[in-house]
Amino acid sequence: MIVIHHNPDCGTSRDVLDIIRASGARPVVIDYLAEGWTRPQLLALFAAADLTPRQALRATKSPAADLGLLDEGVSDDAILDAMLAHPVLVNRPIVASRKGVRLCRPSEAVLGLLDSLPPGPLRNQDGQGMRNEGGTILD
Repeated sequence: MIVIHHNPDCGTSRDVLDIIRASGARPVVIDYLAEGWTRPQLLALFAAADLTPRQALRATKSPAADLGLLDEGVSDDAILDAMLAHPVLVNRPIVASRKGVRLCRPSEAVLGLLDSLPPGPLRNQDGQGMRNEGGTILD
């Protein structure tokens, strides 16, 4: 089973969802902007992905700067509280599979979480060839 914490307005998130579906998987899609987050959910996802709240913070195209979250002195707890109040602050997409949990930026980061690769050529939203974890272009 694959779960994608998805933002339908994000091109990278849409690319990742397309890659997952093209691989033959039927993901559980969670629109986290509509559903929001819980503290235990975020803590578990961040721990599994080896991320801190600061590393998972979406700094651009979000209210992070307006909320003062980009200052180095802001604690992870304060960032986490802000993410709970403003789900858009969590960078996306986050994908969980039996192979692990990752923040899938760039979109090809999802390839290591799949049981099988989708048929190629694989291109991202900018039309560039995607690379596997070894750096090989998947054309």
